[in-house]
Amino acid sequence: MKKPIAQTDESEPRIIQRADVAPADGFSLVVDGQFKTRYDNETAAREAAADLLGRFPMLQILVYDAATGMRSPLQ
Repeated sequence: MKKPIAQTDESEPRIIQRADVAPADGFSLVVDGQFKTRYDNETAAREAAADLLGRFPMLQILVYDAATGMRSPLQ
């Protein structure tokens, strides 16, 4: 016997970040050429990138700055 699925009248719109479109603001991680997580400041993005690179050293990780449109590697 199937259980009925509860449906809500108003669903919240999902925020979807496409991996092939550059974000308009903030900083993002670029992992193997794909845009990933967005951050409000550069230090948070660099800390997350360093953590990710520490766990997976084979990845190519860059930090993308939407204000300048530049991608910079970790140093």
